[in-house]
Amino acid sequence: MVILAACGDDEEYSPPRPLTADEKALVQASNAFGYDFFAQVVSDTAEENVFVSPLSVSMALGMTYNGARGETATGMATALALGDMDLAAANASSRSLIELLTTMDAEVVLEIANSIWYQRGLTVLAEFVDACVTYFDATVSAFDSVDGAAAINNWVNEKTHGKIKTIVDGIDAAATMYLINAVYFKGDWTTQFDKDNTHADTFHGASGDVSIDMMSTASDQKIAYMNNDRFQAARLPYGHQNFAMTILLPRDGTTVDDVVASLDETSWAETQAAMSKQEIPLYMPRFELTYEADLKQALTALGMQEAFVPGTADFSGINGALDLYIDRVKHKTYIKVNEVGTEAAAVTSVEMRVTGIAETMRIDRPFVVVIHDTHSQALLFMGRILDL
Repeated sequence: MVILAACGDDEEYSPPRPLTADEKALVQASNAFGYDFFAQVVSDTAEENVFVSPLSVSMALGMTYNGARGETATGMATALALGDMDLAAANASSRSLIELLTTMDAEVVLEIANSIWYQRGLTVLAEFVDACVTYFDATVSAFDSVDGAAAINNWVNEKTHGKIKTIVDGIDAAATMYLINAVYFKGDWTTQFDKDNTHADTFHGASGDVSIDMMSTASDQKIAYMNNDRFQAARLPYGHQNFAMTILLPRDGTTVDDVVASLDETSWAETQAAMSKQEIPLYMPRFELTYEADLKQALTALGMQEAFVPGTADFSGINGALDLYIDRVKHKTYIKVNEVGTEAAAVTSVEMRVTGIAETMRIDRPFVVVIHDTHSQALLFMGRILDL
């Protein structure tokens, strides 16, 4: 199955303000990046779960992009699918989108935090720092090799409410800067699952069968649902329905990777538009998992290869005297789904150095999951779940 997350509607709740043209353009670019990025990570990953946050990765790279110049900046813009959007518009839209997403639903917690950590003694251009502080609300701190990792990891642990405890294993003398994003999400289902209906069941995973706890909806509960010859889809809202989880369950003859590869702006919009409220019994596994990956291979494939090459990368917008390059982009995520709702977290670290029948729907086999905002359709988290 495939899981995705987004934003929704509630007749008794005032909808969020309309998006500006630049915000719409940024969400469109961010989602285009999200579909391609998710598909690339899945393609690069063997038979294992994948759970990523396009939002977190794009925020960390968005800060880094402010320091890129020349072909390095062009490659990053290509990877981030920015198209004709210039840096000023991307920055301004990032700031307003952060404000919109984090205040969209009073019943859902969505926190987005950014930080810059630089080696003590490094000269960082004021223009770069000002942009990251102004548009990404980043905190800026100097570190040394003795206590730097502990300070960074304490920040990560705090911003993810303890769900992700570390992102840096250790800091050597060559590590010059870390640009880090953290996203934390916690939302209760608008209609919660009855714990009395949860029962032992079997999930038919890629690595074999495993016993799981299967939740189920009430017999008279209506859910947003659609189906076609390739998959079934259900959307479960959180809080005031401004955020939701959409689950895509492949039909026989279609693999979970087929569904991932088919995801793009058009197919996503068609899936969401095709959903209608129906009394479809839904069986949903209760699960908790963590994921981590080095994103260098995926981001290189998306076009930003020059940013990783020592002596070629141009980050003179960060420091005009040193040849900085991205050594690695590390990504960690967490998700927990139960009868009450969903808790998820993500951290992305950009490490820089000198030269990331009556239809039923029984989710008892691999699926795709997306957590998204139903107002702007911003992609918060995307996952390929093969095993539980």
